[in-house]
Amino acid sequence: MNNSVKFVLDDKIIELDFSRDLKYKPTTTVLNYLRDLSDHKGVKEGCAEGDCGACTVALGELDGNKISYKAVDSCLVFLPMIHGKQIITVENLKNKGELHPVQSAMVECFGSQCGYCTPGFIMSLFALYKNHNNPSKGIVEDALSGNLCRCTGYQFILYSALMACQNDGADHFSEKETQIVKLLKEINKDKKTISLITNNQCYFKPFNLDDALLLRKNYPDAILINGASDIALRQTKNNELLKDIIDLSAIDELKRFEENDDGYYFGSGLSLEALKNYSEKKLKPLYDILKVFGSLQIRNLATIGGNIGSASPIGDTLPVLIAYGAKVILQSAESRRDVSIEEYIKGYRKTDLRKDEIITSVFIPKLNEKSKIKTYKVSKRKDLDISTVSSAFRVSVENEIVKDICMAYGGMAEITKRAKTAETYLLKKKWSRTNIEVAMELIYNEFEPLSDARAESEFRRVAAKNLLMKFFNDLQINNGILKLV
Repeated sequence: MNNSVKFVLDDKIIELDFSRDLKYKPTTTVLNYLRDLSDHKGVKEGCAEGDCGACTVALGELDGNKISYKAVDSCLVFLPMIHGKQIITVENLKNKGELHPVQSAMVECFGSQCGYCTPGFIMSLFALYKNHNNPSKGIVEDALSGNLCRCTGYQFILYSALMACQNDGADHFSEKETQIVKLLKEINKDKKTISLITNNQCYFKPFNLDDALLLRKNYPDAILINGASDIALRQTKNNELLKDIIDLSAIDELKRFEENDDGYYFGSGLSLEALKNYSEKKLKPLYDILKVFGSLQIRNLATIGGNIGSASPIGDTLPVLIAYGAKVILQSAESRRDVSIEEYIKGYRKTDLRKDEIITSVFIPKLNEKSKIKTYKVSKRKDLDISTVSSAFRVSVENEIVKDICMAYGGMAEITKRAKTAETYLLKKKWSRTNIEVAMELIYNEFEPLSDARAESEFRRVAAKNLLMKFFNDLQINNGILKLV
């Protein structure tokens, strides 16, 4: 086993040995580590929960013989999670006294005022610059959706992005890429499990599934993380000591996306951004909900396994997975189980996952062409907001008669829940506005949601029933064939 973490910063390998350097603990965030250094204080803490983007940094990861760049919220990233990666901060962008193109564009377009949020914006723009040439306004807005600014009104920052991203990503990082690839390969050639054991914590980072399952067997009470975008809040917001952790983020076996005649398998460690890109043409309803999931920084970290594993009643992916009839694949060192997503969720943040198991993948079956699915999200903001109410509908209609229907709701109960009474009413009836209006009232009376900071119970009940009407209006029957419009 290894007992240290290595990554590249300032074009050189940094090694942290937690048994010797007691200044840091395994769950020290990248944000706090950088703020502790004398020459990387451009990164700022605004919210410590991935909402403001002031702490945004870029991670460079090996992609064959190249490096891919991703913007992430450093307040949610534990130091061992960047093992084998390059970390880039705003201080690294200047080259021989010259500003980086994204910095120059921000200056020319007056994109900065008080300056507190500016380094985070710059790093989001840097990742955009490296990944998109002449991006559309929509791509720019998505790249910046995780950065908040109280001064500029955003328009000048949008101008900065459109001005800067003109050079196919060429910059001094391109010139140094071969050198950095060599350093990252040197780190990543060692695939022994990282074991960081201190007086208060045990942090394990395996590099293959077999080692992960063995650790899970030996440490059944350990917290499983991958992106840690949810778990990290227990430390950053609640000051909780996360005692035992198994970090699955380096296991390539959990990041696969496969298609066969029956459906789609995607690994639990697949980031939500990668899943969004995979699903755009294959699983459009899933793509639609992932487009408004958090921000790009969050989606670059968060995983589908984590979103399912949290069993949150407002987890954005759960309604659409229920509508698809998805299955969760659970593995231990000795066995494998395939469990339907509905059976997997047992209660408020309670699941069927046993203490020796890991979610390894999710299966979505291919549906009959007659089945139509659409998903919706109600929130105060379009981007970077938690659902007030979410829903996913699946219906199959033959000769205007409902043959199959599923209506799954998030934010309406202690778990993501189907409107079974309304489903039963509509089944085998004509797909008509009259019957939909009756079903709407059944939905209104079927749920008793809580009132909280996001909405009152009454709002949720009205929104839930109206979403069914929206689904009805988004469908048309032409010559007996149901189509989404």
